[in-house]
Amino acid sequence: MKIGSFNHKSFYTTRFVFFFCFILSFWPLIELSAQIETAAAAMADDNSGRWVLVIHGGAGGGVKGTMAEEKEKEYLVKLDEALNLGAKILAKGGSSLDAVEAAIRYMEDCPLFNAGVGAVLNEDGKAELDAAIMDGRSGMAGAVAGVSIIKNPISAARRVMEKSNHVLIIGKGAEIFAKKQGVEMVEPAYFITPERLQDWEKWKSKNKGNSGNNQAKPGNPTPGQEKHGTVGAVALDQQGNLAAGTSTGGMMGKMVGRVGDTPIIGAGTYANNKTCAVSATGHGEYFIRDVVAYDLSAMMEYSGMPVEKAGQIIIMDKLAQQKANGGLIAVDKDGNICLPFNTNAMFRGFAKSNGEHEVAIY
Repeated sequence: MKIGSFNHKSFYTTRFVFFFCFILSFWPLIELSAQIETAAAAMADDNSGRWVLVIHGGAGGGVKGTMAEEKEKEYLVKLDEALNLGAKILAKGGSSLDAVEAAIRYMEDCPLFNAGVGAVLNEDGKAELDAAIMDGRSGMAGAVAGVSIIKNPISAARRVMEKSNHVLIIGKGAEIFAKKQGVEMVEPAYFITPERLQDWEKWKSKNKGNSGNNQAKPGNPTPGQEKHGTVGAVALDQQGNLAAGTSTGGMMGKMVGRVGDTPIIGAGTYANNKTCAVSATGHGEYFIRDVVAYDLSAMMEYSGMPVEKAGQIIIMDKLAQQKANGGLIAVDKDGNICLPFNTNAMFRGFAKSNGEHEVAIY
């Protein structure tokens, strides 16, 4: 062979040997990566198909038998329809956020509940609405308060969470933002139903010369009598993600500008994939001061307390001792639920992937 000649066979043999050695050196990492992917797939399969949805339509009111039978049946039907709407989303593999928003939107559009159309009226006879939603996976949350022309406040709250850098936007600012985001707007009169107007007129006649602030003073509500028709939903989806949402018109005759616990993250609404998702209903001032929704999550995270026990302690012990009325719904990361209330009734329901399905009032 002449000096400077090129041996093609030797060159390609050397390259092949080098490449083979290179692959062998990384083989353990390739195997590890494959094992991780297999384990992740197995974990997904373990959770595949399991989902839970819990809803509420408010707490309080009279004892069983005081509501007309036809009206009671109507409430149960509407609760069931809202529950089925969200359950279908979860059953198809949809997200907990989508299921929560859909169920709450349905109840906002139903005049039976104190949210959206049919909301109670403030001292001036107008509807001021609050709503919040939270994603347990990311920890992101969005809320609106004191709005009067947004048809579905829960959808506006979700836009705040996903399309803004903020958590809570109020009043006119929230309405301007929601309109820009394509959320449906309505006239303020849309929310006022004949039944709610009649309730407000009765309230007005009993409170002549008094401002609505008497509704917010500690100790005023008689446990089990005042009805809080706030609506809410919590869900666990097939991907193992939790979400919570709540929407309300607040309290009958409330002061103009009053905001309750519903849009306050950690008070009336909270979700954390490590623990649970919570939506509360009741006398908001107490729920704010007690940070009820977060308190439940903290009891689980820091002491390992089961969701059912934590919920019972908060509603039946802590709030009851303060003569505060209301209830909550919660679902934990494993699909366990609790629905405690210290009032005569709480409009509620739940559905699970295992076939369990129930709606109830008392």
